[in-house]
Amino acid sequence: MSAVRKDASDGQETLVRVAARALARANLVHAYGHCSSRLDADHFLVCAARPMGLIAPGEAGTVVPVHGELPDGVLGEVRIHQHIYRLRPDVGGVVRSMPPTVMTLSSARVTPAPRHGMGSYFSPAVPLWDDPQLVRSDAQARGVAETLGAASAIAMRGNGAVVAAASLMHATVLTWYLEDAARIEWQLRAAGLADGGPVLSPEEAAARAVGTGRIYERMWEFLIAGDPEGALADLSQPRAQ
Repeated sequence: MSAVRKDASDGQETLVRVAARALARANLVHAYGHCSSRLDADHFLVCAARPMGLIAPGEAGTVVPVHGELPDGVLGEVRIHQHIYRLRPDVGGVVRSMPPTVMTLSSARVTPAPRHGMGSYFSPAVPLWDDPQLVRSDAQARGVAETLGAASAIAMRGNGAVVAAASLMHATVLTWYLEDAARIEWQLRAAGLADGGPVLSPEEAAARAVGTGRIYERMWEFLIAGDPEGALADLSQPRAQ
């Protein structure tokens, strides 16, 4: 067990703010949503409890224990982050978002299939949390985390999505990928082409879902372009173990 950690570095604070604003600029969150970055095995940093696009440069987030009660002022659904970090030591960043096309499909109990390059990162399937209620109890949050399992993303029926990845940078990029996969799924279904359209096999998806060639880094740069603190974000790997 790691030593108790009571604060976050300036770079980690900046990372969480930059990711929050990037998600808002990309229309992946609105008044609702939150993101976090793991600090160590026992703590993570969550963004300020306000609309993510309105989080100001220098505005502090809150350090939250992975095990224990939520600190005062932290949003109830941050319990989802807690339970994912508990169950997934490989996860260094979590995004709770409201992507519009994911929201539309999930309302019909549909999640995007891995049909194109960006969808390949969610092969073989995006699991569905089949409950439209807000997740404000430990039992619900544990259920979401368990349904997510080893996947990168989970859609919540009529209630957005959660993405978990090795770092907050990766989780932010994958949230954009998830919405793009949902867009492809929706457009194919609207055109009547989904039934005959190919879906990537697990082998095809594994070959396509690469991280080389600055795949994640280039999308991150695209998403944070123009952010006043973008150059200051700490992208070092979280201490998840």
